[in-house]
Amino acid sequence: MKAVILAGGSGTRLHPLTLVTNKHLLPVFNKPVIYYAIEKLVDAGITKIMVVTSPHHIDAFVKLLGSGQHFVPKTTNAKQIQIVYGIQNEPNGIAYGLFIAEDYIGDDNCVLFLGDNIFMDDIAPAVKKFKKGATVFLKKVPDPKRFGIAEMNKKGKIISLEEKPATPKSNLAVTGLYIYDNTVFDKVRKIPPSARGEYEITSVNSLYLEEGTLRPQVLKKEWFDIGNIESLHKASLFMKKRSHNDK
Repeated sequence: MKAVILAGGSGTRLHPLTLVTNKHLLPVFNKPVIYYAIEKLVDAGITKIMVVTSPHHIDAFVKLLGSGQHFVPKTTNAKQIQIVYGIQNEPNGIAYGLFIAEDYIGDDNCVLFLGDNIFMDDIAPAVKKFKKGATVFLKKVPDPKRFGIAEMNKKGKIISLEEKPATPKSNLAVTGLYIYDNTVFDKVRKIPPSARGEYEITSVNSLYLEEGTLRPQVLKKEWFDIGNIESLHKASLFMKKRSHNDK
């Protein structure tokens, strides 16, 4: 299993903080945002990661992360993980960002991690048991109109997906974490761009739903989507408190 961390975007809702840097490089308490994604993947046993970002910020990521020398694998005797880089020249969608990593992923399955998300749940069990299809990580939220929403039936199967619905059918938000089998790249090729000109990951998930191979994983612990100043501040306060409690 390999992983792709998407770390592009202009971060306009975080201005002026992101006028001179990428939002994934901003601090959440004592670490850059992207560290949380990398550490979560390493804890799940993943040692090969591609970071996809814009050409404007690639140098900053290389300077911060290097080849992965700051992160030690948990499941091998290697001294470091492997981090490589991909460039997404235009902000043309999450699915396209994943598509850039096709050659790197090769014949493997992959985790797609939106790098401005922070998860407190342990994702290792879901990664280890994954075999085929797709897994989406869901979280109950009080304001489902702001998110892509998954509707589940009584048997715990996903029966519909909606993107920021005016009348949500559930309160289960689709978070920025996915596991895909190798057919994901063929699916990306099939989807057209949306009305806003982007290749949407919801369209890819919908193809798995049509196949009957889309599975949910409901998160129990905290989830932070670092998209605005308030969420950045809230995540920092949480991590500060957690750090002090661990001492």
